[in-house]
Amino acid sequence: MRLKASKISTLRTWALLAVFGGMGLMVFGTSGILMFGQVGKIIAGIFMVFGLIACMASMIIYFWVGMLSTNAPVIDCPECGKRTKMLGQTDRCMYCHTILTWDPSLATTGTETSEQTAPQAK
Repeated sequence: MRLKASKISTLRTWALLAVFGGMGLMVFGTSGILMFGQVGKIIAGIFMVFGLIACMASMIIYFWVGMLSTNAPVIDCPECGKRTKMLGQTDRCMYCHTILTWDPSLATTGTETSEQTAPQAK
């Protein structure tokens, strides 16, 4: 099973990827100066702008996640006992990735696994 992270951690991961992507674009654009000479300066400028836009997008995502994080209720995870923040109706624990929910109709008890009973021999 593929482990999924909490909503806050997932958004922070996307913001980090945007930072790395933006920096990569800027470095790639700067290498255009070495490879193409005078035309490379135009290529570098274009890639610098795209990289700056990606870095600004990551800054906006980090700010947005910070604002969400300050208003998120802190609860105790029933599985690992650590305190974690929860966004929305369902979320995952930041530490053990247990599914957490406020809605009792969405909750599972763990005993409802797909246990198939074998037919009894006569």
